[in-house]
Amino acid sequence: MNGVRLSRKLVLEAPQNVADGAGGFARAWAVLGTLWGEVSPGAGREMAGVEVVLASVPYKITVRGAAVGAVRRPKPEHRLRDGARVFTILAVTEHDQDARYLTCFAREEVPT
Repeated sequence: MNGVRLSRKLVLEAPQNVADGAGGFARAWAVLGTLWGEVSPGAGREMAGVEVVLASVPYKITVRGAAVGAVRRPKPEHRLRDGARVFTILAVTEHDQDARYLTCFAREEVPT
């Protein structure tokens, strides 16, 4: 028994640059698919942003394993969305020796 409960429906998104109409680019997010995951929070902290204070909370998000290079395998530049909540992926590693699951180390930043 592995104890992993994939009970949260998460949308995997990748960044892409789109023309902003003024000769530059803006960041947009393309949906890559839906993953079921287990979301576990860590200890939070508060930090000052440009014009706002942000509460930064680290998370470990476990999802099904996928081969390196597969579209549905999360990468550090990707993010996972759960409704209005957004988790920025910082690192990804295999959760178990058989790579049946992946652990995404992520951060959720919420304006306070």
